[in-house]
Amino acid sequence: MRLPVTMALGIAVGVSAVGMGTHAASAQMPGMMQPAPAQSVCDNFLPLRDDAQKKGAAIAAAEKRHADRQELCKIVTAFSAAEEKAALFLEKNKGWCGVPDQAITGAKEMHAKTVHFREMVCASAPQPHVPTLSDAMGAPALDTGKNTKTGGGTFDTLTGNPLAK
Repeated sequence: MRLPVTMALGIAVGVSAVGMGTHAASAQMPGMMQPAPAQSVCDNFLPLRDDAQKKGAAIAAAEKRHADRQELCKIVTAFSAAEEKAALFLEKNKGWCGVPDQAITGAKEMHAKTVHFREMVCASAPQPHVPTLSDAMGAPALDTGKNTKTGGGTFDTLTGNPLAK
């Protein structure tokens, strides 16, 4: 169950893409400085990334202390929302920040895995088996040739006990 920690660290791909993208854009246009608004827009990604990483670390801590299913569901849901914000930011500001398509695709794939993990964690837990009278008496679950009697019983036919065959 180390999947969420990997997802949280997957957001770092976007950070390196954003950082490389702004330098690459200024390198492509020698003598031209990148507009100030674009730089400030790209800087807004860092708090989103840090929030997602913090919530990913909270998942790892909850798993380490064996948190109950409901608490883990809340933590994974919060992480999923933070990761979605970061992925949407990368997609929305692709042009301004020079984010490569690979980083956006990777962020979307990681978010899809997070959503699947969230669905598994937040799904209702399997209901415990309610004991029946047979369980209380210790009766076997199925009739077989070993636990049925032959000779005069209901299951006897002209050729013998069909369960014994």
